[in-house]
Amino acid sequence: MAGKKIAIVTGGNKGIGFAIVRGLCQKYDGDVYLTARDEARGSTAVEELKKEGLSPKFHQLDIDDQSSINKLRDFVKDNYGGLDVLVNNAGIAYKMASTAPFSEQAEVTCKTNFWGTLNVCNALFPLLRSHARVVNVSSMVSQMSLGKCSDDAKLRVLSVKNVEEIEAFMTDFVESAKVGKHKDKGWPDSSYGMSKVGVTALSLIQHKNLEADKSREDIVVNACCPGYVSTDMTSHKGHKKVEEGADTPLYLALLPPNVESPRGCFVSERKIGKWE
Repeated sequence: MAGKKIAIVTGGNKGIGFAIVRGLCQKYDGDVYLTARDEARGSTAVEELKKEGLSPKFHQLDIDDQSSINKLRDFVKDNYGGLDVLVNNAGIAYKMASTAPFSEQAEVTCKTNFWGTLNVCNALFPLLRSHARVVNVSSMVSQMSLGKCSDDAKLRVLSVKNVEEIEAFMTDFVESAKVGKHKDKGWPDSSYGMSKVGVTALSLIQHKNLEADKSREDIVVNACCPGYVSTDMTSHKGHKKVEEGADTPLYLALLPPNVESPRGCFVSERKIGKWE
């Protein structure tokens, strides 16, 4: 299979991720891997799609587990020699009614949504081939949370020059939240929102870094908001169906070679959104 095109979707066993896998199986000319933390649930999801006449493949992936990430990396390297599409969809959110202290919510949410996504990227980005497409599923809440930052904190986010600076402000948010000082630092009271601020800021920097890599051409990274979708994460309060939520991620995953735009953007409803 070395050299055959391959697409990977994290958190693909349900919700938006499941719909993204379905869409890729319908439209993408290559192998499509549904990944999930729980092997049984992932395998069940694959079987559901096979009943629709589609041909997804499965690989276990827990983005909170570096050894799991490394196993996926090694599998892709050994069997395909490279990677063509990566959709970082896996993520978590505490329910509005959760009684967990904010200190816990900030640490746990950012660990998965930001650092888990970053760790997957660090492992798989060296495998990206020319014309690869990366989609980091963020949220409109990242825009809302950025707007709620103090002027100084907002400027810090918008002026980041590298991944290390992004990690630094995310660490600052988590550590200050753990001692109840995040508001004093200018960070908003939203652990999910801040985790997605990190994802969006990360995406823009990642695109710039890969664009500067002259050994591989036309690799595009975008962040996106799928919209308010009826999923387990939203307690099925969203007004969009999962297929509608998958539309923008699929659009970005299937951008044609040498597309002029969007490149390194935050995208919602297939349109470039403001990040300022």
